[in-house]
Amino acid sequence: MLDPSSSEEESDGIVEEESKEAMAPQAGSRISPSRTSESSGGLAPSSSRSSARPTSPSPSAVSEEKEDLEKLHREEEERKKKLQLYVFVMRCIAYPFNAKQPTDMARRQQKISKQQLQQTKDRFQAFLNGETQIVADEAFINAVQSYSEVFLKSDRVAKMVQSGGFSANDFREVFKRHIEKRVRSLPEIDGLSKETVLSSWMAKFDTIYRGDEDPRKAQQRMTASAASELILSKDQLYEMFQNILGIKKFEHQLLYQACQLDNLDEQAAQIRRELDGRLQMADQIARGGKFPKFVSKEMEAMYIEELKSSVNQLMANLESMPVSKGGEFKLQKLKRGHNTSIIDMGQEDENTLSKSDVVLSFTLEVVIMEVVGLKSLAPNRIVYCTMEVEGGEKLQTDQAEASKPTWGTQGDFTTTHPLPAVKVKLFTESTGVLALEDKELGRVVLHPTPNSPKQSELHKMTVTKACPDQDLKIKLAIRMDKPQNMKHCGYLWAFGKNVWKRWKKRFFVLVQVSQYTFAMCSYREKKSEPQELLQLDGYTVDYSDPQPGLDGGRAFFNAVKEGDTVIFASDDEQDRILWVQAMYRATGQSHKPVPPTQVQKLNSKGGASAQMDAPISQFSGLKDADRAQKHGMDEFISANPCSYDHASLFEMLQRLTLDHRLNDTFCCLGWFSPGQVFVLDEYCARNGVRGCHRHLCYLRDLLERAENGAIIDPTLLHYSFAFCASHVHGNRPDGLSTVKVDEKERFEDIKEKLRVILENHIVNFRYFFPFGRPEGALKATLSLLERVLMKDIVTPVPPEEVKGVIRKNLEQAAQLNYQRIKDYAKIEVEKGQKDQKDPENVGRLVTPAKKLEETIRLAELVIEVLQQNQEHHAEAAVTSSGDQSAFAWWTDLMVEHAENFLALYAIDMDAALEIQSPESWDSFPLFQLLNDFLRTDYYLCNGKFHKHLQDLYAPLVVRYVDLMESSIAQSIHKGFERESWEPVKSLTSNLPNVNLPNVNLQIPKVPNLPVPVAGLSVNLPQMPSFSTPSWMAAIYDSDNGSGTSEDLFWKLDALQTFIRDLHWPEEEFAKHLENRIKLMSSNMIENCVKRTRMAFESKLTKSSKSTDFRISPSLCTMFNVMVDAKDQSAKLCAMEMGQEKQFHSQIDELIEESVKDMIQLLVAKFVAILEGVLAKISRYDEGTLFSSFLSFTVKAASKYVDVPKPGMDVADGYVTFMRHSQDMLREKVNEEVYIERLFDQWYTATMNLLGTWLTERMDQQLHVYQLKILIRITKKKYRDFRLQGVLDSTLNSKMYETVRNRLTVEEATASVREGGMQGISMKDSDEEDEED
Repeated sequence: MLDPSSSEEESDGIVEEESKEAMAPQAGSRISPSRTSESSGGLAPSSSRSSARPTSPSPSAVSEEKEDLEKLHREEEERKKKLQLYVFVMRCIAYPFNAKQPTDMARRQQKISKQQLQQTKDRFQAFLNGETQIVADEAFINAVQSYSEVFLKSDRVAKMVQSGGFSANDFREVFKRHIEKRVRSLPEIDGLSKETVLSSWMAKFDTIYRGDEDPRKAQQRMTASAASELILSKDQLYEMFQNILGIKKFEHQLLYQACQLDNLDEQAAQIRRELDGRLQMADQIARGGKFPKFVSKEMEAMYIEELKSSVNQLMANLESMPVSKGGEFKLQKLKRGHNTSIIDMGQEDENTLSKSDVVLSFTLEVVIMEVVGLKSLAPNRIVYCTMEVEGGEKLQTDQAEASKPTWGTQGDFTTTHPLPAVKVKLFTESTGVLALEDKELGRVVLHPTPNSPKQSELHKMTVTKACPDQDLKIKLAIRMDKPQNMKHCGYLWAFGKNVWKRWKKRFFVLVQVSQYTFAMCSYREKKSEPQELLQLDGYTVDYSDPQPGLDGGRAFFNAVKEGDTVIFASDDEQDRILWVQAMYRATGQSHKPVPPTQVQKLNSKGGASAQMDAPISQFSGLKDADRAQKHGMDEFISANPCSYDHASLFEMLQRLTLDHRLNDTFCCLGWFSPGQVFVLDEYCARNGVRGCHRHLCYLRDLLERAENGAIIDPTLLHYSFAFCASHVHGNRPDGLSTVKVDEKERFEDIKEKLRVILENHIVNFRYFFPFGRPEGALKATLSLLERVLMKDIVTPVPPEEVKGVIRKNLEQAAQLNYQRIKDYAKIEVEKGQKDQKDPENVGRLVTPAKKLEETIRLAELVIEVLQQNQEHHAEAAVTSSGDQSAFAWWTDLMVEHAENFLALYAIDMDAALEIQSPESWDSFPLFQLLNDFLRTDYYLCNGKFHKHLQDLYAPLVVRYVDLMESSIAQSIHKGFERESWEPVKSLTSNLPNVNLPNVNLQIPKVPNLPVPVAGLSVNLPQMPSFSTPSWMAAIYDSDNGSGTSEDLFWKLDALQTFIRDLHWPEEEFAKHLENRIKLMSSNMIENCVKRTRMAFESKLTKSSKSTDFRISPSLCTMFNVMVDAKDQSAKLCAMEMGQEKQFHSQIDELIEESVKDMIQLLVAKFVAILEGVLAKISRYDEGTLFSSFLSFTVKAASKYVDVPKPGMDVADGYVTFMRHSQDMLREKVNEEVYIERLFDQWYTATMNLLGTWLTERMDQQLHVYQLKILIRITKKKYRDFRLQGVLDSTLNSKMYETVRNRLTVEEATASVREGGMQGISMKDSDEEDEED
């Protein structure tokens, strides 16, 4: 800024105080190099530092001081380089005309620090410990548990967090992917969709992750950070690059003021000077022949054309910049001819300005304050003022009384006249009746300019004849704003050859018509077009001495062009300096004019200048320059940008910016922020940094950071590499056809380095891209590697070649990953031994069981790795929409990688299985673990490792089944020999759906062989004795079969479950095993049924045939064995296809036949008992000696004593036997069908026996005692069997009717003959019910 201000003086004082404080350390104190470089400001020479050295130092001290001096010198040079670089960066920020801050870049998330990772772990552990108020179901808790163990506690995650490659969004996305499978596997719930469950779980995750933090604060922080990622203000950009380059605040203030960064005209002029310098440099290169080395000699001429073309492009960009913001004039598209080879001289007429091209628009503010000296009017007379700009509309103030003529009214006008005429008139209202117009009292005409004072002033008015007040004054202020395209104005004396041919004082305006076109225009009053104008293209302005013979003007300067000179003079030195500075910016000349008074001041070392109307220190521009010079900044400000190697400067700037970016709080992965991209783009365009050089440096810096552990986005690498490859192969990505030799060589080096790094990333894909993060990075790495392997940009590399390279990398990855999980498993084992305080000598003894345990643990880790590979690293084969991508073959390579990985595990697995005892079956869980994973994997099922696993275990399974078959057969034989047939409570029954007590009921997956098998030299482990847990007695009341049968059924079921749980993948062998087990089960159950049938018959044969016979629990147990055999045969012997169904049908037939035989045997036993009862009462048959004797004895005895009713004890004994047998069978036998069948046959057989017995005595009359017994037996039998559920059709059979009728007739006969039956009758009565 050119106008002095108090604020600048204050800031100047602050800066000076800071600089004094910075220079405070004395010479005697030791200053660190960095402190010295900061405090010295670049002013202290090296000799001043060495002056304090001792006079006779030792050689070691001399060398140390020399090293210190060299170090200080290097640091000083580095500091100066950064200051110079910062000057260039500041100018790019202050006036950008090529680039803008991009708004379409992906928004970067806040990175996770190590402290935040630990905090996240603690929060999730607190949730799992139940220390939070978050309500969650078991499924969600299990998901969080798995996420915490697998992801949060992973060393790969910790390593990536340390590298700055993880954001909070990554944590959230990994959890979301982690739970999607779990949610899909949950059972469907009516009214609750899976999406709702997923959303609920994610909301709970967010709550756990956030902890006690206020979500509003987190949202505000995220919003602020996101805004800083999008658009930065100029002040924010200055501050950012101060931090990047290590610039102090006071240094920035000095440079900012001295460079006049807030003066857009100065910045535009600086750009024009730079572009002129670049054109001149191109001409010098063309004349001197000092070209860089190109890959082809023909590129040298093209190089010059490219330099000039790039400058012209920048000129066009500058030309398109608006001169004024919101101005009403239109820019003239006038191009400046810098070189005849670019712009034809024939266009000169088109570039000449006409008077109509210069358009100015001014805004005037006229504020009328008051009128002074109005005494002749009456106090109550109304007065007012009018104001107008000549040629425009007229405005009027409010009315006021003559006693107080004050207004403060403002009028706004617009004019195109640089010297307008403003008329202000004072009126009073006429009091006459016939007066048509108000009376004018006075007027004033003013000619303001933009340089006129802005404050209000008193102006003497020209009074009319009607106003007696001659000393009438008006106080008003006129503010005339300067339009943006008017750079300076004022009165000058001028004389020229073609224009202004008379030495005369005129009003001049320096007008900017466009960015490259300026004109000096002279104006007359009340004219909008210039009277004369001088287009400043090609002129050079400078201070000059007074010209003899030219009267008027005191301070001279001129504008010189080949063949023409225009002389100007101002009335004072200050005005001359302002004019020269304004014209210096307009001409774009390289020579910077220096005021003669300043030269005199410098030469006289502060002496007074000879002829100075105003002190130079009043000019802020010069004042800032003095301050900058005092602090050693003038060399950086006045440096010619064209004389610097901007390629190396930009290389340094980009490297420091990248370091700053990687160390900020964002997970950038190497991407610059929009503000950084904007500044780097502007710097490259403005200073001619080649795009290939920029991206080569960027690639080199990114690869160095990647080698040091930083996470770099391969998409970013791909972008820069593609640009360089396109340039080197002549595809002109930035319009440059020339290719330097060093660019090609550097590209080849970086290409090879990039290939090595990419292959290393693929080898370590689990560790560079843990859990698929960064998203899409693996796919981008494959794409970039494919691009790197291309020989040129046109010919694609054959897919087989790419696959070959990646196949080799994945082979190394398999070895690396397997070795790492082996090391991890080894650490776990050592930690477990340490926790168990295992002595060292015991820890070294690796038993087969311990080796197998380690192998199983290793298998779990192998499966976990393969599952993670499939879940997180298979996305390269498909696009985001789910279609096959260009890397569809990645799936095949990953399958090969998995097979190689498993092959390495197979070596350790085989070694572990070899040392296992052939008598041990503990390795089956290993097969189940691996097979359950492999059979569900579409690609690995029946693969190389899977087949190897089957070949390894098939003989073991066959041998195990053989031994089990022999041992079970032997256990049946010995078990039934020792069988007590006591009932047991079975564990194989279906348990009800209740919450069981917490008991350690562990049934082994692999049933142990119970006893040694004859003829086999193996020590088979004993099966634990079958015992029912105490808690089951309260749940189950039903008894089942014997110990031997239950043991058999459990073993067969366990064996079949074991074979089924093997899920043998080969269909043929699986079918063979199934058939084998079904056949074995069929044979075993058949043997069990036969042995039970034999035992049943044997036990019945040995039992009593009298009414003392009781159904024992053992007989019921035998029935239950048959029931269980039938149930188990349906499960153990049933086949689904073809003729193999015969296993089940044969067993069913055998069981039915055996049950039928057992029922027949039992019914025969019941019939035999009834026959014994009938034999007893047969002694009373009519006509026998025993009957007569008994009748006489009873009658004789009944006269003297109370003789019991003969025969009732026999009847009661039979009824008791019958009821006990019914109750026992009903209670103990579990099959209702068998009970009903038994009762039907029992009732029918015994009733037939009674009918037959009565039929044999058809001609005889029954003895009264026989009749009573038979009536009682018949009635109780009928009633009890009816209560047991025997059908009426069976109860009311013909034989029953026959028996009933016979007994009824006999009862009637006996009643007549004997005089009564003592209450025993075939008729039903309530008394009998009560008796029962």
